[in-house]
Amino acid sequence: MNTPSPSMARIAFVSSQSPEADAACARLNARYNGVSEADADVIVALGGDGLMLQTLHRFRDRGLPIYGMHRGSVGFLMNTFREDDLVERLAAAQHVRIHPLVMEAMDRHGTRHRAPAINEVSLLRQTYQAAKLRISIDGKVRLDQLICDGVIVATPAGSTAYNLSAHGPILPLGTALLALTPISPFRPRRWRGALVPDKARIDIAVLEADKRPVSAAADHYEVRDIVAVSARLDTSSSIDMLFDPDHGLEERILREQFVY
Repeated sequence: MNTPSPSMARIAFVSSQSPEADAACARLNARYNGVSEADADVIVALGGDGLMLQTLHRFRDRGLPIYGMHRGSVGFLMNTFREDDLVERLAAAQHVRIHPLVMEAMDRHGTRHRAPAINEVSLLRQTYQAAKLRISIDGKVRLDQLICDGVIVATPAGSTAYNLSAHGPILPLGTALLALTPISPFRPRRWRGALVPDKARIDIAVLEADKRPVSAAADHYEVRDIVAVSARLDTSSSIDMLFDPDHGLEERILREQFVY
């Protein structure tokens, strides 16, 4: 993390459109003379982690840092909501630059699909039958056959979302790792996933694709009936997130790992 100090006098506010978030947005717009997104130095997102994900996608590669304040249900990536001293908080905030994954998927018709994923790339079975997958890292087969409901490739930013629900590890922001997490693995029964360097390319082949169809999703973008997927970090694309110095993300990461 570093703390650059560009001017952040012009603030654009975005809301999850819940009553609580909209009311806060109206007050903050009036108090801090909110501007349009086109004129902004910084975006302040009011909601939960879902709204943060939408905002990160929306402003990817626009050069505008995103500062979230919690006005929603889940706020792991959000700062504490407080209306006072917002300009000072933005000036003192720590910057974390994140890069999305890029998913490249081929469906059974030979059509190729490409989409970014800030949280995760996930493969999921489409029918009652478990998926059969083969996993390769940088061209080397690491798992000949995984029988499961699916598998997740998660970034540090996404490790607290679907990945955590599937019992995957939480990765601190800035960690040079990706989480590879199975969903309900049947064989090999003891495999619980892997940590992969974020420079690696992860290739997943769907075995018996006609009999056991599988879909793939890059965050909210889904492709059905896929036969192969690759996921890798796209270092040419980036988003800056802003956190209060006392945000306590490390403490939250520790606390989550001891919840039972």
